[in-house]
Amino acid sequence: MSNTVWELDFYSRPILDEQGKKLWEVLICESSNSIERSPATLFKYAEYCPSTSVNSLWLREAIEKAIAKSGTTPKKILFFRRQMNNMIVKACDDAGVNPVPSRRTYALNQWLAQRMIDVYPQAEGFDLKTANAASVQYPPLNAIPLPDAVKGDRGDKWTFVSLSAADFDDMQDWEIAFQESFALSLLDIQAEMAIPGLIIYSPRATPLAAWMSGLEMGYLQLEKSVRPQLRLETGLSDSWTLINLTNQEIVKQAEDFENAKQKANGVHFLAVQSSPNVESFAGFWLLKE
Repeated sequence: MSNTVWELDFYSRPILDEQGKKLWEVLICESSNSIERSPATLFKYAEYCPSTSVNSLWLREAIEKAIAKSGTTPKKILFFRRQMNNMIVKACDDAGVNPVPSRRTYALNQWLAQRMIDVYPQAEGFDLKTANAASVQYPPLNAIPLPDAVKGDRGDKWTFVSLSAADFDDMQDWEIAFQESFALSLLDIQAEMAIPGLIIYSPRATPLAAWMSGLEMGYLQLEKSVRPQLRLETGLSDSWTLINLTNQEIVKQAEDFENAKQKANGVHFLAVQSSPNVESFAGFWLLKE
C-alpha cells in the first residue's frame, strides 16, 4: 500500500435517465496533498451508476476498478458527504482501504465544480432544477472546548499573521514536526496573494500539535452568534473552541482575518510554535474553508 491519499464522492447528479430517475456517479481522485504536485498530474476515475444499482457492493467494485487502473492502493480515502457515511465506509472497508470523513477534499471539490460547468450540462437528461439545488449544506454545530491537556490556559499566546503564497514554495524545507498541506496551484492562487494565518505560541507546543495531527483538520472560522470565538472545524462535523475573543479589539483582528481568508479563496493556515523566538514549527497546517 502506498502513501497516496484519494478523495471520493458517490452521489446523484443533475442528470435524469429514461425513467426520470437521477443518475448517480462515483468520482475518485488523488489528493493534492503535496505542494509540489500539479493538479493536472493527479489520478482521476469517474463512472456513472444507475439509480437501481446504488449500494456498497457497486461502490466497492468501482473502487477496485480505480485501484486496478491506477496501479496503486491508497492508504486512505477521504469523503465529505455525511449522509453517505455508512455506504462509503462499508465499500472502502470491503475494498481494504481506510475511509476517512474529511473536509479536506479540495481536489475533489474543484473537480466537481468543473464538471457542474463543463460535463453535466452537456449530458442527455441534464436537469437544471436539480443542478441549482446540488450544493451541500450542513447545519452548524455547537463548538466544544479543547481537552484539558492541550487547551490554552497555561501561558499560551497567539497572533494573526500573513504570508504571501510564494512563501509556501519552499515549505518542504521548513522544520515542522506535524504538518499537512496541499498544492496552492489547485486553486489558481497567485504568488503575490496574501494568505492569512494564526500562530499559537505554547509551552506545550508539541503535545498540542500532536493532538491536532490526530484530527482531520478542516478550517478556522470566526463565530459571533453567541459569544465571539475562533473555532477549529475538523472531520465532517466536529467543532472546537480554539480561542475565546474577549474584547472588541481582538474581535476586529479576527474579522480582518476572516476578510483576508475570503480574499484568498478561503485559504489560510494554522501554526503552533513553542515561542516567537524559534524558527521551527511544532505544527503547521495549510487549510481551506
